[in-house]
Amino acid sequence: MPKFLTLYPAYLKWLLLGILTLTWGSSFILIKQSLGVYTPIQVGALRLCAAGVVLVVFGILNFKHIPKKLMPWVIAGGGMGNFIPMFLFPLAQEKVSSSTAGILDSLVPIFILIFGYLFFGIKSRLTQVIGAVIGFVGAAMLMGAEGNEGRNDMFHAFLIVLATACYGLNGLIISRYLSGIPSFKLSAVVFTIWFGPSLVILGFSGFFGHFEGTSAQWQGLGYVAVLGLVGTALAMMLFYKLLQITSAIFASMVTYLMPIVAVMWGVLDGEELVWGHAAGGAMILLGVYLIQRKPKER
Repeated sequence: MPKFLTLYPAYLKWLLLGILTLTWGSSFILIKQSLGVYTPIQVGALRLCAAGVVLVVFGILNFKHIPKKLMPWVIAGGGMGNFIPMFLFPLAQEKVSSSTAGILDSLVPIFILIFGYLFFGIKSRLTQVIGAVIGFVGAAMLMGAEGNEGRNDMFHAFLIVLATACYGLNGLIISRYLSGIPSFKLSAVVFTIWFGPSLVILGFSGFFGHFEGTSAQWQGLGYVAVLGLVGTALAMMLFYKLLQITSAIFASMVTYLMPIVAVMWGVLDGEELVWGHAAGGAMILLGVYLIQRKPKER
């Protein structure tokens, strides 16, 4: 057994956090590259199908391990964390740069705070409320900023905000109701449930009728396959595991580091960062810091 596993979960949680930072931070540029070949709906459906096709057998075998009373939460959590955002991000990135998408994704802890208070009875401190306000101000600044592509707009940026709200609700559902289910079994069942709807959507999107096997289409399919297999299936298994051994707030710390990876890829791809990106991103991260900061003991 690897030594770091014997120190579980002290080191394991940081290892999982690092892997998730790299995989999810790279997902935005992969979405951008995929959109050069496929429509946003096709990118989302292909991403989910790629994840589902490798997990569906395991999912069928593991349905029996999910208590019936928890199945509604499995479906709801999967819809919020693994289905809806997979379509919202490509739709948004038609007009929003990958760098901006990565920074806006940092809003997840703010929605965990809000939904935790509204629906899960989790009390908030004053500094957390201030952090949420600062974070939303930063998001507004970021949504209005434009780089050299001049393509950010409020509506498409709001789609990313909506996706982060879904992620936040999913994190709370897993922490509250599904923490006792092993991460692989939970992931396999979730992607099996949503594999069917994704395949139907892919069929209606016209993908099968228009796929001609060109080099560009195969390259785009490669980007989406990496998104689905690594950035979705594997990453969500690791994220579920991280939620189960820590908390929704700790797991959302990935949003501190993920924007750095996303911005690096964006800059390498020629995206320009203006002062609005820097100021808005800094305010979002400040807000997240205030939300996650533990009060001093007296």
